[in-house]
Amino acid sequence: MVMSKFKLDKEKKVFQKPIFIGIAGASGSGKSLLASQICDSSDQEFGGEQIKIINEDCYYRSRDGLTFAEREVVNYDHPDALEHELLVQHVTELALGNSVGVPQYDYSQHNRSPTVTRLSPAKVFIVEGILIFHQPDLRNLLNLKIFVDVDLDVCLSRRLVRDINERGRTLESVLQQYHETVRPMFHQFVYPGKTHADLVVPGGGKNAAAALVLRNYIHSILEEN
Repeated sequence: MVMSKFKLDKEKKVFQKPIFIGIAGASGSGKSLLASQICDSSDQEFGGEQIKIINEDCYYRSRDGLTFAEREVVNYDHPDALEHELLVQHVTELALGNSVGVPQYDYSQHNRSPTVTRLSPAKVFIVEGILIFHQPDLRNLLNLKIFVDVDLDVCLSRRLVRDINERGRTLESVLQQYHETVRPMFHQFVYPGKTHADLVVPGGGKNAAAALVLRNYIHSILEEN
């Protein structure tokens, strides 16, 4: 893969545009695990700040105008729940070598947190989320698109453990959300994104062979730079 280059007039040097890798798939499919495995191994070999992760969940829209009860019933698996236009703006800024302020999301409140995390430039960015292949403007900014393909029953079991243990959810609420919105939205919006993938990874982060191939690919990019 050839990275585009252009000159910064003021600094009189060549700026190498970063590579953006998208990882999509169902909720609970292992996208975050796969991304962290790639990122952690790169940090160990090349030092920090070489590769960074952008989580689509950070871009859930602010719901300050709704009560907690109203926020509880929002369909968070529909594309409209996410501020993809801001994510596109941030990816574009990072591609130009600029830092961005990434919003943070509070799952316990079903709302965007007032906290903003500064994300500085890097050589490789991994953008991971369920709907990142649905939006053409975002999809077209990704140099490599990976779809994590895992049986939905496995995804549900992983989601139950995560949401109950890490996000303070009840068993009943997780199952209700899964059957009312998560599964239907997967078939309507998430799974069709598989057709745009350059690479399909069965098993997600549990697929050690695929993780190794991706790590080697990214390491080759970092070594070139």
